[in-house]
Amino acid sequence: MNANLKIQLDRTAALSLSEQIRMSITRAIESGLLAPGARLPSWQGLAAQLGVARGTVQAAYERLSDAQMIESFGARGTRVAPRPRATAARSVTLGSEGFMKTYQEMTAGPAIFQLGVPALKDLPEKLFARARSSNLLKTGSLSTLVYPDPRGEAELRREIAGYLSISRNLHCSPEQVFITSGYTAGLGLALRVLGLDGKKVWMEEPGFLFTRRGLELARLNIVPIPVDAEGINVSYGIEHAADAALAVLTPGQQAPLGSTLSLRRRLQLLEWAVSSKAWIIEDDYLSELQLEGRPAPALASLDEGNRVIHIGTFSKTISPALRLGFIVAPTELISAFSETTATLVPAPSPVIQLATARFMRDGHYIQRVRRLKRLYSSQRDALCAQLQMHDAEWVNASLAVLLRLPEGAPDMDIAREARAVGMAPSPLSAWFANPSWALPGLLLGVATAPEAHLAASCRRLFDIIDRHR
Repeated sequence: MNANLKIQLDRTAALSLSEQIRMSITRAIESGLLAPGARLPSWQGLAAQLGVARGTVQAAYERLSDAQMIESFGARGTRVAPRPRATAARSVTLGSEGFMKTYQEMTAGPAIFQLGVPALKDLPEKLFARARSSNLLKTGSLSTLVYPDPRGEAELRREIAGYLSISRNLHCSPEQVFITSGYTAGLGLALRVLGLDGKKVWMEEPGFLFTRRGLELARLNIVPIPVDAEGINVSYGIEHAADAALAVLTPGQQAPLGSTLSLRRRLQLLEWAVSSKAWIIEDDYLSELQLEGRPAPALASLDEGNRVIHIGTFSKTISPALRLGFIVAPTELISAFSETTATLVPAPSPVIQLATARFMRDGHYIQRVRRLKRLYSSQRDALCAQLQMHDAEWVNASLAVLLRLPEGAPDMDIAREARAVGMAPSPLSAWFANPSWALPGLLLGVATAPEAHLAASCRRLFDIIDRHR
């Protein structure tokens, strides 16, 4: 073994032996104990020296290779990879690659326990196809071959405004509604309109990593704000970053923990925004899909100071394949949003918009949401019953169940192994920006957990968890 490589294994620790080996080698490389080009023992030789299975060391080496920390040269052995001089550029590149890998892992599927997609059962394909076909005929003549409204089709904007007034207690005019290609497009549009480069932004901790990456790319300085049973801790934000220009949050059902922002904190947040002239982006990703009690009204419904930009989506209720969402803009920003959509970010296909408008107008959308709530409640109850049989510790978290794991458990490794057998739990630790705050756990989506597959899926999942104890 290389004299500078000292690996001590704790066989009683919750962290897997493979992960302990990977972390030891990583620390040796990053601290400079192992210089670029330094030769490492073969994984067979290191396994013999440490008294572990060959596959344990091989898995650690493979992860180090994926992270570009080491390189294998066949007969010439395995060596520490060269490290470029431009450290900052390297971190950006690797960060981008790491994000896209995580993005693809989270959006691939469908798979058991996957978050962010609706149930496959009872998808309104025929109804939606009829609505779309009807609008294809309507928009297919030469007389309609003109540039569509970049803000979105008037019919859909009217339907959304009417729906929000009933379901979210959010009263707005169709002129405030802008159609987008889903949540991330809405976030990008809002950030472009606000133009807050270099400013501080509050973000929930834990919080949606796609949002976090979007804020980073928009060159905002993220201030993680802890979340508890009342939602984002507004007092903490005011104490640590009162001068922030923006707050991005999920007040209806916090992603991923599921807590609803209390009325006290809603009022405190709105008061801060008005006094600081800050903006709030409300990610209403689940809308009224709340399984217990009545859903809380939208934060924007309380916004008398015109500081809240409300973002909604049809991904969780119809399908993410639509790539369809919307923004409700404060009245003073209507002009800015209109100009930006006209010149940079126009609304998506009018055909999809008009089909969705008819789907809503004919009452099918409300019926769909009601059916989903009944289905998800049943599937969540069945999942909790299975977890109880395995003596697990869990809490309900909106459209997921958070399965708690022991401190130090490698939830990301467990999730990757689960994906190999058709399951897609989301590791809780990946939702944290601050590693010192991160907690291990698995988020099990209930929308993609049909009762017929639950028993077998839970058995396989707990077999994987047990291997990492």
